Amino acid sequence: MKKILLANPRGFCAGVRMAIEVVDEVLRARGAPVYVFHEIVHNRHVVDDFKKRGVVFVDSIDEIPIGAVVVFSAHGISPAVRAQAEARKLQQVDATCPLVTKVHNEVLRYARDDYHIIFIGHRDHQEAIGTVGEAPDRMTVVESEHEVDSLVIPDTDKLAYATQTTLSVTDANRVITALRKRFPHIKAPPKEDICYATTNRQDAVSALSSEADLVLVIGSKTSSNSNRLVDRARDNGTPAHLIDDESELQPEWFRDVETVLVTAGASAPEHLVENLIGRLLKDYGGEVETRTLIEEDIVFNLPRSARQLSVLP
Repeated sequence: MKKILLANPRGFCAGVRMAIEVVDEVLRARGAPVYVFHEIVHNRHVVDDFKKRGVVFVDSIDEIPIGAVVVFSAHGISPAVRAQAEARKLQQVDATCPLVTKVHNEVLRYARDDYHIIFIGHRDHQEAIGTVGEAPDRMTVVESEHEVDSLVIPDTDKLAYATQTTLSVTDANRVITALRKRFPHIKAPPKEDICYATTNRQDAVSALSSEADLVLVIGSKTSSNSNRLVDRARDNGTPAHLIDDESELQPEWFRDVETVLVTAGASAPEHLVENLIGRLLKDYGGEVETRTLIEEDIVFNLPRSARQLSVLP
């Protein structure tokens, strides 16, 4: 192998970094066990590391002892979950990504103005479940453009759409185009919902995958944005694989491969990329070339609910 292209930007986004720092802060301030509602981010290595440190991930609020501290994951929650936490007198620490919160707020404004909202996203994804929970009686979920023609909408005069933040930009635009064709007066969000990090990582794969014979994406199978990076490479005609770490490499992938593009989803720690590069150099050789398309400098501060832990009894 001659070359390893290392895409930049890659890996942790500001929302994921903030969510991980939130759990670190709760552990520091209160000690184990720390209860987190769902996986804090969709990455197996991050979750396993926190489990070793005393973090307990739960899928039901009822699993958390009354009065304990609960951290809500980066993907956001519905008002119903928050009400359940209040009923159990849990101290709530909200690690929801601010960009997800932005979409929640859009949905609430549309609902207050009597709009029906079409949410473009994956029905079973935690972000979609939390967002739809803001106004379940006024929302319809659409996963692809093929579903648009069969939509049954109660009021097409006041119709708006919002999108999951981690979608493929291309896939989302296909759905939006179909919606606008069928509902010409549908209202768009004031600002793009798909997050900057998702867009930047997809753009990097689009720009660089044509130079590679193979694309490797570090990320877990449950990570929507990581899966979309694989989709983007394959859409460009380049074979691509999503792997949790370097242990999943398969020798047959590298037959007749001269250039490999390496990137990572927004929930993947950088040390996994470093381990992968080390394994590639050891087994296949080549030179590493970092290609930067855009510099990211966005930082999200810890939420007040996390900062207050160190001063509360």
